[in-house]
Order: sequence, then structure tokens, then C-alpha cells
Amino acid sequence: MPAPHKSAQRTLLVASAALLSLSLTAPAALAAPGPKSGKPAAPPAGMSTLGGARLGLAGTQVNLSAGVPVLPKDLTARSWIVADAESGQVLAAHNAHWRLPPASTLKMLFADTVLPKFPAAQQHKVITSDLAGMGEGSSLVGIKENESYSVRDLWLGVFLRSGNDAVHVLSAMNGGVGATVADMNAHAQDLQALDTHVVSPDGYDAPGQVSSAYDLTLFARSGLQKKDFRAYCSTVRAEFPGETKKDKKGKTTRDSFEIQNTDRLLSGDYDMSVYPGIAGVKNGNTTNAGATFTGVAERGGRVLLVTVMNPEKKEHNEVYRETAKLFDWGFQAAGKAQPVGELVAPRSARGATPAAPSAGAAGGGQAGGGQGGAPAGPVASAAVSGGSRGMGVALGIAGGLVVLLAAGAFLVNRRWPLPDLVRRRSRS
Repeated sequence: MPAPHKSAQRTLLVASAALLSLSLTAPAALAAPGPKSGKPAAPPAGMSTLGGARLGLAGTQVNLSAGVPVLPKDLTARSWIVADAESGQVLAAHNAHWRLPPASTLKMLFADTVLPKFPAAQQHKVITSDLAGMGEGSSLVGIKENESYSVRDLWLGVFLRSGNDAVHVLSAMNGGVGATVADMNAHAQDLQALDTHVVSPDGYDAPGQVSSAYDLTLFARSGLQKKDFRAYCSTVRAEFPGETKKDKKGKTTRDSFEIQNTDRLLSGDYDMSVYPGIAGVKNGNTTNAGATFTGVAERGGRVLLVTVMNPEKKEHNEVYRETAKLFDWGFQAAGKAQPVGELVAPRSARGATPAAPSAGAAGGGQAGGGQGGAPAGPVASAAVSGGSRGMGVALGIAGGLVVLLAAGAFLVNRRWPLPDLVRRRSRS
């Protein structure tokens, strides 16, 4: 196929995916929760059942058979999930598909989407328009106009300082905020993260911007397949380029300053120790979202993912405390607790077709209705079916080889070298 036809096809596919994302998420976006009032929040009556029927139910889902420890009693988050990162089994969940504002945990999707596009050593000189459109009070790493930064610098700014300025510069390199949002929504659809609708690539509060604990866990699991993603999200501290200055003699110098990861399970705090075996991934905090966090940790050869969204208890570092408690429970329960659901594989890795909206897709409830299809089978099985058969056949014929290669890569990389990553970080 000539190059212009390939480009047109790619543009059409991205645009179609973006439109599909809008159509699937619009009802929930309209009902996304705003700033808190005195009224207690309640999950919607109908949520997605993607990954298993029990994940669509409100409240806590866990199988407490003999030998399985009880869950911590003082969990206050609106939504959370504990999953085995390698098998994809969901060990326990609470309102897993509740669509809520994600805050900067959405940067995991941003990184998983954009990170492969630019080599780490590539330099970019920042211009004024690169930093346009950032929300008031945004978290910043300290990027300056007319200064050059490597792509590696920018990603360290994203992961360590949750810098919205770094996100906007990378988005500008990617064709602009609009193009990046479309790419992110398309990638979310491929990951079957059907609770997610992206409006701002940095996770800043925006009308209609929602995700779920289930989807954030999918983003982390996908991102951790990438070596650079693992390295950035596990970095505790790094040097970041400062501003170029000129002395009286006309000599220019450019110093650097240290930045530290704001993930308190990774870097610690005055009231919190580093969590044993932690290896990232991303935190967030905004007015509408409250505190959000997705973490990955390894113990005894087992790798777990935990996502916590918006604890009602407003103690210092509460989101990390509840995450640590769920990690502790998960490592004790792993191998004993029967799963209540599973993390589905990406469509591109399995050749899956789009999942059909659930009965709750028409909206309602504080966060709107969920999307999803019938409960998915194990990760090794086909994902949810549905959608247009004709388009599925056409895409299968045109991209069969690509799908096979993607599926092979997903299987080969299902065991991530997180223990080595942890050991390397602990020696630094």
C-alpha cells in the first residue's frame, strides 16, 4: 500500500476510535462528580461488567474462604482494586468500575500512549505555545521557555513531579493537545478501558473526564510492559536541567536541580516509610478527584497492582496508607483467595472486537452508567466480543500479521522484571 494510503488509514482508525470513545463515555461524562458536598457519594446502580459480573456490582467483592485473611476494616476509598499483575486475576475490588475523576494517575495512559514515539535522547527547545492551556494551580516541574530538554528529562518531570508543563511539551511534540487526547482515547479503547474518557492529557480536572480503578490498573499493567516506563516510574530522584544564565563576562552556564518522586510509597515521607518491594507507578490529587494512586509491588516472586481512588478519610498520606494495607492483604491472600474477576487483555493483543455497552450505559447515578459486555473469560482466552463483524473481518485481513506479532509480544512480556528493577533502585 502506498504511504499516503497508510497515513490516511491510520488517521481514519484513530478518528474512529476517538469517536467511539466519545459515544461510549458521554453519558458518564455528563454525570461525572464535581466538587464534594456534604452528601455522601454513592456508586451508580449500573456499572460495567467487563472482567467479570461481580466487578459491576456496588460495594466490596471478595471471596473469603478458609485461610483467606479478612480485608482491612478502615478502608474509606470510594473505589479500589487489588490484582495480580502477571495473571490478571482480580483478588478483591470495591466499586471497581465506578467512573470518577482520575487526577494525575491519568498520566499513566498518557505515558503508555506517547512514550514509544520519541527516543529518550531527542532534544526539544520549548516555545511559548508548548506551555499554553495549562490549568490554574497545575503541578509543575519547572520547564522554561527557550530552553532545550531531552525527552528523558521531560518524562522524569512527568513521573517524578507530575509536571503538567512536561505533559504539555510532550503533547506539543506529538501534534498538540487535541491530537494527544485523541491518541489517548484510541489507546484506552484498545486496552478495553471503556470507563475512561480523556479531555486533558495531564489529568487536570475537566468536565467529562473520568476513569475507574479498573481502567487505571489496566493502564499501569500495559505501561509496565515497557522498559522505559518501568525505569521512569521507579525513579526516586533525579537531576533536572535548570535555567541558562549569563554572567557579567558573557559566559553562560546551566545548572541542574534535584527532583524527587512524589509517590510516598516509593520515596517515603516524615510519617511514612518506603513500602518494601514498591516499584511505582503514579499518584494524583485534584479538587474533584481527591487523592488517587496506582502502585505496583513485588514480594516473594509475586507482583501485585493496587489502585485506590479518593479516600473519604482526609488524613495526611491516607491514599498511600490504604494502598499499603491492600498490598499487605493481597500478598497474604495471593494463592488462597479465589479471584472475583480479571484484567482483560488489549484488543490488539488478542484480536478482540469492541465490547458491547452494558445495560447501565444509558447513564444515571453520580458517575453515570458503566460500559462493558458479558463477563470476560481468563486472560488467556478471547476477550469480549461484539461490534461490527464486517469491520472486524476487514481489520483482521488487513492487520492479521500485526495482531499476531502484538499477541506474541504480550505473551512474551507478561512476566515483567520488576524484582530486578526493585533491587536496582534499592542500591541507588
